[in-house]
This record gives sequence, structure tokens and C-alpha cells, in this order.
Amino acid sequence: MRLAVLSDIHGNLPALEAVIKDLRVRRPDKIVNLGDCASGFLWPRQTCELLMSLNWVTIRGNCDRDVGELPRATMRESDAFAYDRLDARQRQWLGELSQPKQIADDIFACHSTPADDDEYLADDISGGLVIAAAPAIVSARLGEVSETLTLCGHSHVPRIAQSADGRMVLNPGSVGLPAYESEVDGKPYFAESGSPHARYAIVTLNGVQIDIEMIAVSYNHAQAAQKAEAEGRMDYVKALSTGMMR
Repeated sequence: MRLAVLSDIHGNLPALEAVIKDLRVRRPDKIVNLGDCASGFLWPRQTCELLMSLNWVTIRGNCDRDVGELPRATMRESDAFAYDRLDARQRQWLGELSQPKQIADDIFACHSTPADDDEYLADDISGGLVIAAAPAIVSARLGEVSETLTLCGHSHVPRIAQSADGRMVLNPGSVGLPAYESEVDGKPYFAESGSPHARYAIVTLNGVQIDIEMIAVSYNHAQAAQKAEAEGRMDYVKALSTGMMR
């Protein structure tokens, strides 16, 4: 079986369309979207319309949950931008997306960690950057998940990791937002993929063997950057143009 894994589209319609075009060539048996579909300063409504028309397994991300459930006044700016441009049916769809679950034999899917949709699984923060987490930390965050491979997103950084007890984690990176700035304990940090490509992965299962192909798709990222600039978001312009924030 060949499984396509993608995450963190964040309303970037041309990036999503480029990935879909690439998927038509590769023809995987199944496609799973790990969430954070629409939030951001790009094309949330059109992105939701497209995703809702597809027969994909989609796991709810923290931004999907916030847009679908939180009062508008309490939302982060990127979530509020999406909320204002989505209709009630689209917001309900985001809020009711699937919880973390097993999606194939020996494969578990979540947006971030199995227990928390807003915590990194295979990543940590050090020196103001998102870096690989230690194998023992990955084991602890996986908890009781017994599957050999866990799929996650959230950090936007493509990564294949192994826990201390041999379980594997795949983060395919972000389709639509290759870098961002956030903060923890009042201190800023950066997540960077290093290029403007739309990222996803193909997992091939052959008995007990698991092969992973990390894919970077070129698309008209200048179009996305222009949209971000029109919305007054120069931080998005830099991220979309370069995959960097520093």
C-alpha cells in the first residue's frame, strides 16, 4: 500500500493544487491530511471548498479546532481571518474533523501528539529554533500508541524520527506555510523548512518494511506571497518566498 501524507495547508490554495496535481501522477492508494487546513492570511474559503470535495482522511488540527469551536473574540489573528471568510458549514466541518486514530495497519495519525493537538511530537525548541527532539522525549510523547509508525504535523518542519523504543514518527512538513515565528514563555522562536516548496510524503508499506519518500513540490509561491502582502502580512511574505523567518 502507498499512503500520501500531508499537513498544514493553512489556506494556501495554489500550494494545495500543486500537491494534488503531483498526487495524480503518483497515484497513492490512500491520502491522509493531518490538519490545520484553512487558518492563515491566504484563501481559507476556497481551500475548504476544495478539501470538502475530496475523499481524504482528515485529522483535526489545533487551528481547525479553534476556528470551528472558539468564540470569535478569543481567536488568534490568523484563525479569526479564516473564521470571517468561512461560512457556517465550513466552520462546522473543521470543528468536526477526526480525532487522532489508527488509519491503516500499524499506522497512527494525529496532528501533533496523540494526547495534545498543540504540542510538538518529534520536535523541540532550542536556541530560538525548532530542532529534533531526543528519542526518549519522542517515546514519552507517543505514550501508549503501539503502532510502528505515527504520522504528525504541526511543526511544519519535515522530519523522520525514531523513538527510544524503536517506534517511528513522520512529519511530512507543511503544504502551505514553510516557516513561521511563534513564542514560548514570551520568547520568540522560528520554525523553518529552508525553501518555499509545498511539502508532503509518500509512505510505502511492504509487509513489515516501511519506506518513506519526502517530497518537495514547486508551485507559484510568488502568488501566495503577493496575497499575503495584500493582506499586510510581511511575515508571511518572507516565509512563503524563502521558507525562512530569520
